[in-house]
Amino acid sequence: MSAGTVYGLGLGPGAADLMSVRADRLLRGAAHVAFFRKAGHAGQARQIVEGLIPAGATEHPMEYPVTTEIPFDDPRYAQALSGFYAECAARLAALAEGGADVVVLCEGDPFFYGSFMHLYTRLAGRVPVEVVPGITGMSAAWTATGAPITWGDDILTVLPGTLPEAALIDGIRAADAIVVMKMGRHLPKLRRALAQAGRAGQAWLVEYAAMPGQSVTRLDDYPGETAPYFSIALVHGQGRRP
Repeated sequence: MSAGTVYGLGLGPGAADLMSVRADRLLRGAAHVAFFRKAGHAGQARQIVEGLIPAGATEHPMEYPVTTEIPFDDPRYAQALSGFYAECAARLAALAEGGADVVVLCEGDPFFYGSFMHLYTRLAGRVPVEVVPGITGMSAAWTATGAPITWGDDILTVLPGTLPEAALIDGIRAADAIVVMKMGRHLPKLRRALAQAGRAGQAWLVEYAAMPGQSVTRLDDYPGETAPYFSIALVHGQGRRP
């Protein structure tokens, strides 16, 4: 029996009609559909494809053992997630080794700050694995602002909000256009870093890009001290143009 394939399916930023034709085709023909979620929640990736999973397909929710309960730099965090990803990979590998194809739902692009990367490194070389790229959340965010993120020779830098404040300042100063992911409770730190780098008045905050509840706000006008999980901060480049 030949092995099945595990597909990392990039679903895009949140609207089902932003999926690629390839992703849609694979999903509609799937017999096994796996997805990550927080315990007690439906999971954002699963919600994106509501109504698109074929009748009779077996769903395989993969529930994180920890999300924000332990700081990510605590050794227990890495230990818990490492074991979790190994267990998930073993479950998917067993299905593929039995000849079944498995679709893994991935928000955005599977190779851009996504959980699927941790499965890919454990599955590659063991069973066939294919990645279907998707539109990233940051692309949906800058589109929502109604302005291009880069012009001419602008340098675009993507920064995790979890970085130390000094690293954020250095990254902001070195870039023309900026995307900041993973802010959440780190928003006050980002505000300080932008101010130190002289870019605070240029920043935007986009919540839930391409999802219900999308909002676009100048960061100076944003009242919150924390931002929802699906939030991205942006500073547009102002480079060369004809």
